[in-house]
Amino acid sequence: MTGTSNGRTLPGTAEPRPYPAPYPTGDSAVQDERLRRFAALWSRAVHPVASTPLTRAEFERFLVPLAARLRDALHARTFDPAPGAEVGAALVRGHCTDPAILPPVLGAVDAYLLLYCPPDAVPADECRARCTRLQHAVAAGFAAELRERALAEQEAISRAALAARAETEQALHTSEERFRAVFEGAAIGVGIADVDGHITDVNEALCRMFGSIDRPVAGRNVGELVHPDDSPEVWGLYAELVRGDRDHYRVEKPYYRGDGSVLWTDLTVSLLRDATGRPQYQLALMEDITERRELHERLRHQATHDDLTGLPNRTLFFERLGRTLDPGGPLGPDSHFGLCYLDLDGFKAVNDSLGHAVGDQLLVAVAERLRACATGPDELVARLGGDEFVALTTGPTAQRDVTALARRMLAALADPVHLDGRHLSVRASIGIVDGRPGEADAAEVLRSADITMYRAKAAGGNRYELADADSDARAIARHDLTNCLPGALENGEFFIEYQPLVRLSDGTVRGAEALVRWLHPVHGVLGPDQFIPLAESTGLIVPLGRWVLEEAARQARAWRSDGRCRVPLRVNVNLSPSQLRYPALVSDIVAVLDDAGLDPSALCLEVTENALIGADEEQLRPLRQLADLGVDIALDDFGTGYSNLSYLRRLPVSTLKLDRSFTRGMQRAPADPVDVKIVEGIVSLAHTLDLSVTVEGVETGTQADHLRILGCETAQGWYYARPGPPERLHTLSLADAAS
Repeated sequence: MTGTSNGRTLPGTAEPRPYPAPYPTGDSAVQDERLRRFAALWSRAVHPVASTPLTRAEFERFLVPLAARLRDALHARTFDPAPGAEVGAALVRGHCTDPAILPPVLGAVDAYLLLYCPPDAVPADECRARCTRLQHAVAAGFAAELRERALAEQEAISRAALAARAETEQALHTSEERFRAVFEGAAIGVGIADVDGHITDVNEALCRMFGSIDRPVAGRNVGELVHPDDSPEVWGLYAELVRGDRDHYRVEKPYYRGDGSVLWTDLTVSLLRDATGRPQYQLALMEDITERRELHERLRHQATHDDLTGLPNRTLFFERLGRTLDPGGPLGPDSHFGLCYLDLDGFKAVNDSLGHAVGDQLLVAVAERLRACATGPDELVARLGGDEFVALTTGPTAQRDVTALARRMLAALADPVHLDGRHLSVRASIGIVDGRPGEADAAEVLRSADITMYRAKAAGGNRYELADADSDARAIARHDLTNCLPGALENGEFFIEYQPLVRLSDGTVRGAEALVRWLHPVHGVLGPDQFIPLAESTGLIVPLGRWVLEEAARQARAWRSDGRCRVPLRVNVNLSPSQLRYPALVSDIVAVLDDAGLDPSALCLEVTENALIGADEEQLRPLRQLADLGVDIALDDFGTGYSNLSYLRRLPVSTLKLDRSFTRGMQRAPADPVDVKIVEGIVSLAHTLDLSVTVEGVETGTQADHLRILGCETAQGWYYARPGPPERLHTLSLADAAS
C-alpha cells in the first residue's frame, strides 16, 4: 500500500490486490462505486489493527459514510478540513481506540482518496495539498476524541476517588479500621500529609507508581516534589488549599520516580478539616496518566509535523505565528519578529521530469539544510506544503537576524543535492517581512511575505527581497483588478475611444486607432496599460479582444455608411501575442467582418514588433491568411525590439508604425540631426520594401512638418486629437485637419 503523494510504501503494510484504474469522474453511480472501492481498500488496511468488535464487512459499511465525508470535503468549492477531524472522531466513537490504527488510516487516505475520488475542477497541486490537510485533520480529530474519551474515563475514576475521599473522611470520624480498608484497597494512589506538607502516609498503589523502594515517599515534604514542568498555578493552588482558602484542586502534575524517569499524574488534592472546621490534613488522589500523555504527545506530533520532512507543519507554524503576533502574548509589544517565506525555483520541473519520488527526496534534503540554518532558540523552520517553507525568528534583534537567516538559507542551498547519482541544483526565492506584535495578523503577514517572495522570483530568483508596503498595495490592487475583469466584460464596463490617423500630405483624416478603456466602478477610467497585461495572464484577452474587434468593426461600418466623411475611414485594432496564438483567430475575424458587413480593407490589425521576433512560418500563417484576405497588418512600436531589419522581408505587413521615441528630437526647430537621419533611413528602407510609415506621438506642427518632408505617410498624436468618442471623427474629417 502506498502512503504518500509521491508513492512511498508504508512500513509494515502489505500490498493489497489493486482495483482497476479509476474511471473518469462522471455520473453518480460511477462515483458511488468508486467511493465503495475506496472504503473497501480503507477497511482492508485498517481492520487488521482495529480493536473493534465489527466484522470486516460491517467495518467496511461503517467506513462508507466516513469516506463520503472526506470525498465531499476534497471536492468542495471552498475547502474546509473540518470534516477530516469529524472522521477522526467517528473512528474513535466506532471503537477504533488503539493508537496503532492511525498510521494505516492516514496511509489509506493518502494512497486512495485522490486515486478513487479525484475532483474535476481542482488543480493537482491543490488536490494534494487538500488531501494532506485532510490527513492532518483526521489525526487531530482522532487525538481529540481519544483524549475526550480518556478524560471521561478519568472523570469517572475521579468521581470514584472523591467518593472514596468522602468515605475516608467518614472513616476518620468513625472507624480507623474502615479507613484503612479503603486506603489500602484503593486502585489509585492515595497519600496523606499535614498542612505543613509532611507526608504521613501513602498506600501501596502510590508506592508502586513512584517506584520509591530506596527512597520512600512517606516522610518527605510535599515541597520537595517540585518538577521543572509544573504549570505556574500548581503551587499557588497548593498554598490556597493549606491556608484553608479552598477545599480542593485538580491538576496534571509530573513527578520524578526513584529511577529518574518522569511520572505524569492526574492529581486531586482535598483539604480535610476537623470537627471545628480547621484545616488538618491534605488528601492526595493520584492516577498514573503517563502512557496516556505520551500517546497524546505522539498524536500531537503527528498532527503538527510534516510526514515527509519531519519539520513543523502549517498547523504548528500558524499556532506559533499567532502567539508571536499577539500584542498580549509572550513577546510583548516592544519585541520584534522576522519571517522568511521561501519557495524553490523550478521545483515543478523536477517533479515533472524526474518524478515525485525524486521530488520528495529533494524536499527532504532541502528540509535538512534549512533546519540546520535555524541555529537560535527563537528560530523556527516549517514546511507549509509543496515546495514552500517558512522560517520565523523573534527577539529584539529580529529585524537584523531575519536577513542573516535568509542569507544562511540561500547559502545552505547553494551546493547541489546529490540523489541517486544525480546532481540537482537548488535555487530559492525568499520574501522577508519583519515588524512588531500587534501591527498585523497572521494572514496579512503571510500575504505580504508571499507577495514579496514573488517579487524575488520576478527579479530572477535565488535571492531575497524585503517587504514593501507600496509594492504590497500594487500587488493587491492588481489582484483585485484581475478578479474584477470577468465581471467587467459581462457588465459592459469596457468602452472604446478612437484616435485619428491623419495623412501628412494633405492633413485629411484617414481612419482611427481603437483604444479600449475600462470604466471601473471604484477606480474610474483605466487605460489599457493597467489591465491588458492582467487580461493576458488570465486568458481573458481573447474574449476581450474579440469584443473590441466587433465594436470597432461596427463603428467602421457606421462611418462608411454615414456619408458625412470625405473619404472612407479605416479602423486599426491591436492584437496581443495571446490572440495571435489563438487557433480560431482567422475564422473569428472573418466572422466579425461578415457580421458587420465590412470590407477587409477597412481593417488594419496592429501587432507589436516584440510579438513577432523569432516567429516561424507556422506562427506567421494566421497573419498571412488575413493579409491575403485584404486586411492590412501594421508592425506596431517599430524600433522598440531588436529592430532586425532583415526579417521585415518575410513578414506579411504593409505598414510600419514608428515608435515615438525616434521623433521626439523633431518637436522643436532645429530638429535633432541624429533623429532625422534615423527616421530618414527607416522611411527609405520601408519604401524600398513597399511599406508605408505611420508615426505615433506627434505633438507639434514642427514635428509633423519634418515627418511629412521625410516621406512618412500618416501620423497620430495629441497635435491632431486625443483619443475620444467615435462621433468626433466626423468633425475632424469635415474640418480639414491641415488647417
